[in-house]
Amino acid sequence: MNLPFGAMMELEAHGPDTYVGTGPTYPWEGLYGGQIVAQALRSAELTVKPGHVPHSLHAYFLRVGDAEEPVRFEVERLRDGRTFVARQVVARQSTGAILNMSASFQAKGAPTMDIQLARIPPVGQPEDAKDVSWSPLFELRLVQGAGAGSTGWGGKGSRSTGLGGASSGGANLGGTGLGGTAAGSAAGAGAEDLQSSCSWIRWAADLGEEQAVHAAALAYASDSGPAWIAESLHATRGSPAAPWRPVSLDHAIWFHRPFRCDQWLLVEASTGSLHESRGLTQGRVFSRDGALVASVAQEVFLRRPRPGLP
Repeated sequence: MNLPFGAMMELEAHGPDTYVGTGPTYPWEGLYGGQIVAQALRSAELTVKPGHVPHSLHAYFLRVGDAEEPVRFEVERLRDGRTFVARQVVARQSTGAILNMSASFQAKGAPTMDIQLARIPPVGQPEDAKDVSWSPLFELRLVQGAGAGSTGWGGKGSRSTGLGGASSGGANLGGTGLGGTAAGSAAGAGAEDLQSSCSWIRWAADLGEEQAVHAAALAYASDSGPAWIAESLHATRGSPAAPWRPVSLDHAIWFHRPFRCDQWLLVEASTGSLHESRGLTQGRVFSRDGALVASVAQEVFLRRPRPGLP
């Protein structure tokens, strides 16, 4: 993967409210779901009048994406209100729709209050933790939990590709990370020890001042690992040779406060349910000074790898 984040966010207009984007080929092949969500959010933002910033998105992964094809993002203007603007985006390739996303934007400067009950967990600092990122675009450092190094938010995982190209955890690049060579050690731990993880994340390059760009960057990174926490609940998560692999089904983000994704953010992720091969994870994203800047939820489906697929 050699395209910088800014290049992946460069969308070409193809008619009214329609944009085309491309992305790199990832080590696990196929498209990465976080990339498609980020580009869909950016496409929606391009149709929104100035002065509005994203406050939530809800996305469904529908089909596996093909890295050899461009992606067409079709935006529907559902509502243009004074305070709130609503958009729907369908991402398409030759096989059909690969992602359907709704997004909402709020006018900046609206009358507000600021109350926060959530508190940032007491964990180590990013400077004291090892970087386990699978991408050159961002740094990722696990700092807490029995899952650190075996399961958590992001890191190096099995080469699984989800619906819409979501690869929950990235590619196994040869080291010990999430899934991959660490899966066996994860299997030896109790599920109650793997239900949560804390990680610091920071974009590697300056993203500028536009809040929508930082939101898209967080959307990109946020599909990179919560699935492995749900996967850890499965009784046979580390064996036999072809373990269960998580596939992203749907993804939601709520943006609470302004933030910079090129500064350290702490992601606290947890899970509490796995039923009929569907697991749900939740995440809270804090700035380094303790502000709750976003919340994330993701549902994943656990399945055996199909014969012939990486």
